[in-house]
Amino acid sequence: MNGKDSPWQRRRQHDRRQQAGGNDAGTHGTGAHDADVRDAGARDAGARELRLYGLNAVRAMFARRPEALRKLYLAESRIPELQPLLKWCVAHRIGYRVVDEDDLRRLAASSHHEGVVADVLREAPLSLSTWLQQLPDGPQCALWLDGVGNPHNLGAILRSAAHFGVSAVLLPGHSTLALSGAAARVAEGGAEAVPLVRLGRADNAVAQLRGAGFSLAATVVEDGTDLFATALPERLVYVLGAEGEGMDRAFAGACDLSLSIPGTGAVESLNVASATAVLLAAWRSRH
Repeated sequence: MNGKDSPWQRRRQHDRRQQAGGNDAGTHGTGAHDADVRDAGARDAGARELRLYGLNAVRAMFARRPEALRKLYLAESRIPELQPLLKWCVAHRIGYRVVDEDDLRRLAASSHHEGVVADVLREAPLSLSTWLQQLPDGPQCALWLDGVGNPHNLGAILRSAAHFGVSAVLLPGHSTLALSGAAARVAEGGAEAVPLVRLGRADNAVAQLRGAGFSLAATVVEDGTDLFATALPERLVYVLGAEGEGMDRAFAGACDLSLSIPGTGAVESLNVASATAVLLAAWRSRH
């Protein structure tokens, strides 16, 4: 199915709010001239670099790709436990600074910095074709984020995805969602364990996924089959909708399965991050 009648062409416009914690522009320098120079390069630097904060987020980055580190800021109290990073900085001539609490809060644009902030090279998302070529045979689970926009929800989703061994998080081509410092902190290192995949046209992506043996499962609040009473395929993509609005109805109708998480009815539903953990636990228990 393609053209204007395709359900994937009738996409709602999602919130394009700038992601929190993504302040990648420089934070130092004095005078109008220095500010102008920073502003001139901010767009390019923002595309290439990410400001991480939080102990587990920074440690996970360093454990997996230390060469991505560009600058390190830390509280004096963190010096003993961050010795490996400091030695790397010295050996590779990477700048680091010991700064006070106010500076860390300003650099992170958050009080949840946990005593360390790092500027790192941003890792580009994979293409769907590249990810599928690298994917092993056998049981695999992935998440398609159909409108998820809150960086804290993204971080919580990445944490659950890392815990349950999810193969990738799939991001629609039209989505502005990207990893931010806030999301990486909430993920507690999970952002380094789960690759992000940027999709092209949704109908083409669905065809590629099905060609690789995946089934797509829409996750809905009402009228889906009971998650706990349903046989879940070995190769499965859960499609998760926007906070509040849920999945696009046309997209949900085009999926292979429609699943709901049964509950008491005391609340309408779980939020998307909590629902993700339940969905992944259900799949992992079967595979």
